[in-house]
Amino acid sequence: EPAGRCRCLDGRVSAWSTDQVALWLQKEGFGEYVKLLCSQHRIDGLGLLALTEADLRGPPLSLAVLGHIKRLTVALRRLQRENRAELEELGLWPLESAPAGLPLGAPRAEWSCDGAESRPCNGADRLWSGTELRLRNSGGFGCVPGPALCQTHLNGRFRQPMAGRLDPEVWKTVLSSIYVFLVCGLTSFVMVIVHERVPDMRTYPPLPDIFLDSVPRIPWAFVMAEACGLILCYMFLLILLLHKHRSILLRRLCSLMGTVFLLRCCTMFVTSLSVPGQHLKCSYGDTWGKIQRALAIWSGFGMTLTGVQTCGDYMFSGHTVVITLLNFFVTEYTPRNWNLIHTISWVLNLFGIFFILAAHEHYSIDVFIAFYITTRIFLYYHTLANTRAYQHSRRARIWFPMFSFFECNVNGPVPNQYNWPFDKPAFMKALIG
Repeated sequence: EPAGRCRCLDGRVSAWSTDQVALWLQKEGFGEYVKLLCSQHRIDGLGLLALTEADLRGPPLSLAVLGHIKRLTVALRRLQRENRAELEELGLWPLESAPAGLPLGAPRAEWSCDGAESRPCNGADRLWSGTELRLRNSGGFGCVPGPALCQTHLNGRFRQPMAGRLDPEVWKTVLSSIYVFLVCGLTSFVMVIVHERVPDMRTYPPLPDIFLDSVPRIPWAFVMAEACGLILCYMFLLILLLHKHRSILLRRLCSLMGTVFLLRCCTMFVTSLSVPGQHLKCSYGDTWGKIQRALAIWSGFGMTLTGVQTCGDYMFSGHTVVITLLNFFVTEYTPRNWNLIHTISWVLNLFGIFFILAAHEHYSIDVFIAFYITTRIFLYYHTLANTRAYQHSRRARIWFPMFSFFECNVNGPVPNQYNWPFDKPAFMKALIG
């Protein structure tokens, strides 16, 4: 051994040299890995404290003996627990650990993987949303506390995990924004086409509807419905501004909004219903007038507040879709104990639906179907995203190609973490993070 090499393991572990790490490995019975870890990959004390089981399994280390991986992981965890103060100082605590490093007595989730995937996810110290995997004190294998870590074994090959990090993939968010923008344009032109096919009110009067027949029309109700939608929109924009994973949230909103409105284009086009109230005046124009009307609807977001008046777009209610989707995003991406925010969001959603009906702008079935379709698609999308079920099903990837494309690098549920995206003012940065 060269002269002057330090064989003392006292002092801060994070200050150890590679020689001291080699001594520690020999002391723990892993001398055969000294060359790989210390000579080849230059693991010093700081690197040793940050080492995880995922690092041992995956490239470039790729240890092949399972028993050695497990025993070395246990030794690393013991060393890390003994030096927790250093880890906290370095910002490495809580540990980004796999199940091998699960502390005794920690809560586990009841969700178990099907043998193809082993995924720990953020635990009880995180603020989760309405569709998260429920953490309970059970003995089953599943989610563990700590930042998200996805270890995926597919077709016998190991996929490098993304530990505690969600890639914003801004370029995908831009694509989803373009997608919803184009769908809104298509919807505007379809609404103009449908407008020209509205049945004559003198021949086809409003269809029987229990709610519309029982509740007299309130002229200002539709404006109130749009006001509810605007308040929900401002609430979501504030959450979007402060949420750490704002790019993922916006991408999901755009993809869901675009998909539901694309379906609405189809249902509006194939079936034309008579207008639900005699107060609606459906005028007709020439080709240039139709183009201008479509552009006005597109630029005015189809809102009465911007001067847009439409006829024929009754199956199903676009206003209900927007209000409901914003409500679900507000409640999903805020902590579950923010009860006041959730109550306000739901009240706005329900009152908005009531005002749409009270204005006699839509049939009851329009609103019901819009609410049902929007909520189901939202829940199905987030269930697939949170469990990554599409990874195990080729059928899911075929039927939901856009979903698979947008969500392929999102590992499990998105934690509700917040930060201030700007450098100034400093007090906001310190207050929010």
